[in-house]
Amino acid sequence: MIKFTLYSRSWCHLCEDMLAALRKLETPGRPFEIEVIDVDADPALVERFDELVPVLYGDLAEPELCHYFLDETAVRRYLERYQPLALGT
Repeated sequence: MIKFTLYSRSWCHLCEDMLAALRKLETPGRPFEIEVIDVDADPALVERFDELVPVLYGDLAEPELCHYFLDETAVRRYLERYQPLALGT
């Protein structure tokens, strides 16, 4: 299964918006997991991401997919490219 990692913080409305928009892209035929990591829980993550959140990564050695706002096109391309691998075909 495809897994996304969303670097976020609890008081960030852009983070909530990105998570909601990402969840809308999931379908029964294209399931995925979303791990939400609070950057404020780790000083190294604050140093790395700080004002850049939300930041979305895929799980297959992909560079950053998007930040601030969901790039739906980039996420759909990522899913199309890697969904067959996740299903084992």
